[in-house]
Amino acid sequence: MQKYIDSYDFAGKKAIVRVDFNVPLDENFKITDDTRIRAAIPTLKKVLQEGGSVIIMSHLGRPKGVNPKFSLKHIVDHVSEKLGVPVQFAEDCQKADAQAAALKPGEALLLENLRFYAEEEGKPRGLAEDATDEEKKAAKAAVKESQKEFVKKLASYADCYINDAFGTAHRAHASTALIAKYFPDDKMFGYLMEGEIKAIDNVLHNAQKPLTAIIGGAKVSSKLAVLKNLLGKVDNLIIGGGMGYTFIKAQGGKIGLSLHEDELMPDALAILEEAKAKGVNVYISDQAVCTQEFSNDAVTKLFPANEIPDDWEGVDAGPDTLKEWEKVIANSKTILWNGPVGVFEIPAFAKGTLRIAELLAKATENGAYTLVGGGDSVAAVTQMGYAKKVSYVSTGGGAMLEAIEGKDLPGIAAIRE
Repeated sequence: MQKYIDSYDFAGKKAIVRVDFNVPLDENFKITDDTRIRAAIPTLKKVLQEGGSVIIMSHLGRPKGVNPKFSLKHIVDHVSEKLGVPVQFAEDCQKADAQAAALKPGEALLLENLRFYAEEEGKPRGLAEDATDEEKKAAKAAVKESQKEFVKKLASYADCYINDAFGTAHRAHASTALIAKYFPDDKMFGYLMEGEIKAIDNVLHNAQKPLTAIIGGAKVSSKLAVLKNLLGKVDNLIIGGGMGYTFIKAQGGKIGLSLHEDELMPDALAILEEAKAKGVNVYISDQAVCTQEFSNDAVTKLFPANEIPDDWEGVDAGPDTLKEWEKVIANSKTILWNGPVGVFEIPAFAKGTLRIAELLAKATENGAYTLVGGGDSVAAVTQMGYAKKVSYVSTGGGAMLEAIEGKDLPGIAAIRE
């Protein structure tokens, strides 16, 4: 049974809310991109407007213990501004009893960085490099034991629990999975999590056909499980980016200096064989933009993707390839896109990826359901001004990947239990 916040009465209740405020900060601790903060505001406002109070918890960065550089105090003013109420700050997430108890309806409290404690991730810290297996095992057991008290303390602050941090939903951490057990009848997903779950369900379980997946990126190894899981669901599979050259070489093509993984060639052939057996149409670049140097003003040439000269490297999908992919996308009712189809960080080699963003915006306008996830794919639709012109942009790269691999995400499972 799904549990969403619209069906819960927050009047007079304290809600502890796991958000993802892991935002980038410059050297002066100014936020350079507040997308993640803005994404959580509707959930927090919902609780406050209904007469509840919120205790906000998050991580920031990857500190190995208490480190002022990663303190959430740096973002308190910004969160207050976006939320529209002054946000109080607890300097220790484990010693906020009095502040949490004193919260009145409509008030908000932000806890210090959860990852200042090893118990959040459940991993021991400070082990000597030459620690024995026995010592490692003992340290891990000790952290797991103290983790119970850590979680119990967080849970004691509130009457209900909301998980609205999709970006960490694939982690079985104290604040994303373990805490939910303390609220058997009072745990739920926030609006952001609800949107993510429904978007993934729309693609993996409730898709209108034809369903097309565009999977790009550098390496087959990072997307192998995704490709295998999608074969049982999609009608069309577009494989782009560096990973495409492993498939081309596996079929006997000449790929020059293009990125590839020889050890993954048998897997690539197995995927193509399974796709054929299941009636899935697979599209791999047949024309590549190639270069001899990685720079924005490098000379480029077009070659058939399976006839790239020895001293050239494929760095983007060619125009003929994009025309073929355009037809596939235009005829699809549901489209999932994860990963760039070229070397996106260099503008000269980003044209194919930006064209995919354009085609998805056009498909959405024509009635298709489009889900975009993964850093460079999200950057592409944002850069083109198309973030609001596709159906859904996922906020969690790793979490979305694991979801489309077919994995049960701990942060989601904990609420559903």
